[in-house]
Amino acid sequence: MKDYKELRHDWTKEELLAIYNKPLLGLVYEAATVHRHWHNFEEVQISTLLSVKTGGCPEDCSYCGQAARYHTDIKVQALLPKETVLAHAQKAKDNGSTRFCMAAAWREVRDNRDFDRILEMVSGVNAMGLEVCCTLGMLTEDQAKRLQEAGLYAYNHNLDTSEEYYNEIISTRKFDNRIETIKNVRKVGITVCSGGIIGLGENVSDRISMLRTLANMETHPESVPINALARVAGTPLEDLPKVDIWDMVRMIATARIVMPGSMVRLSAGRIEMTEEEQAWCFMAGANSIFTGERQTLLVTPNPGVSEDMEMLKNLGLRAMDKKKEVNCSSNG
Repeated sequence: MKDYKELRHDWTKEELLAIYNKPLLGLVYEAATVHRHWHNFEEVQISTLLSVKTGGCPEDCSYCGQAARYHTDIKVQALLPKETVLAHAQKAKDNGSTRFCMAAAWREVRDNRDFDRILEMVSGVNAMGLEVCCTLGMLTEDQAKRLQEAGLYAYNHNLDTSEEYYNEIISTRKFDNRIETIKNVRKVGITVCSGGIIGLGENVSDRISMLRTLANMETHPESVPINALARVAGTPLEDLPKVDIWDMVRMIATARIVMPGSMVRLSAGRIEMTEEEQAWCFMAGANSIFTGERQTLLVTPNPGVSEDMEMLKNLGLRAMDKKKEVNCSSNG
């Protein structure tokens, strides 16, 4: 029997490939075993994501409908008023969310009035007793410190894909820029939410490389979102095929095995999954989802609260009913 208590940060690509390519049922069984050792497998963390500033981004991420250079149906929306955001946060809390994430379509955080308004939002959501998360693009250590002082619990900054494939997807920033932002977040004591997207045209080796970067960090990300490409009309990747469900299951299972203490979040692409397909993802170790009143995951469709609660009931799962304090102190 393997020692599922062990946390490792020295995975080789060959080891990860061997896990990912295991016979499917054996892989899911192993991941489910790890999941049960580290987490209450009957609980799923419910998170809500709100786009507080939409569109008009100067970056060229090939998958993103918010890039200003692509012609999509996404409407540009200036930074929302604080009162509007706090009302959304209260509604999310009332609907069972324990984490509220605010996303702004920025390349990087700038020290201006908009950032001051974000800090006020963070403080307000934190006062509600919710875990507050932001994804605002690149940020400096000083900016991260200001967010931490305002009450930020987590910062999302996905790797998106492997370092090797990164330039095929984004040219306006470097892979190292993403790593630097994650390091800045870590330095000030904010927890890290970082994962990636599959279905970008990458190969299995790229997926494994991305997971290896995350799993070999000195401290594993407390939250690891696994996204399936949500194809947005008008973007360069709009014609790529739908991600195969078994690819999602393998990614989730591998992430669960190599980062056992992390929350593994079934994120974008869930709207195209059946309840049965999502059940496989939960069995493979996913224990967090985004939900909302058919709100958007950034700006792509997301299932609604009532549908999700009915699904959890059908699967014998329940929403995590209190703030999840992930103890990764033994990670380092």
